[in-house]
Amino acid sequence: TKLALKKLNVEGEVIWTKSGEEVLSVDGLIIPGGESTVIGLLSTYGRALDAVKEKILEEEFPILGTCAGLIIMAKRAYDKIVGQTNQELLGAMDITVERNSFGRQKESFEADLHISVIGEKSFRAVFIRAPSVKEYGSKVEVIAKLEEYIVGVKERNFLGLAFHPELTNDTRVHEYFINLLQEYKR
Repeated sequence: TKLALKKLNVEGEVIWTKSGEEVLSVDGLIIPGGESTVIGLLSTYGRALDAVKEKILEEEFPILGTCAGLIIMAKRAYDKIVGQTNQELLGAMDITVERNSFGRQKESFEADLHISVIGEKSFRAVFIRAPSVKEYGSKVEVIAKLEEYIVGVKERNFLGLAFHPELTNDTRVHEYFINLLQEYKR
């Protein structure tokens, strides 16, 4: 995100948020990849998850969720292998996400994707224990697919991706998110 800010010549700051108070002070949020169950549990401490829900209800401020972040943003989620997990979810996007759609860690891979919101040039996406979107509401736009799998969605100011754009040198996804932030700030 820092590189994307620099490329766009936009002044901004990237900060880590751990508490609800910190979340309420930012203009947008990136929920990164990682273990979604752990992220969900940790976000309940310090009221971070409640603060994000509050900010979404009030303002619909921009959020980018990548991999585990996509899962956290969903209204509904389950694991391909174990089924329902009862993990904490933000419920920001009207989507149902399947965790581990492509298998476990050893089945990680890279693939070229067309992501409609960033242009025609393909994006080399990194998938690590990646989820996919199995169902979506009428206001959700599918922005990327890998074969029959939905791996990118947008709803209002929310962007959810099943892959890790931060693991590439291609900043177009983060540039798009920064543009969403700028529109939101106007």
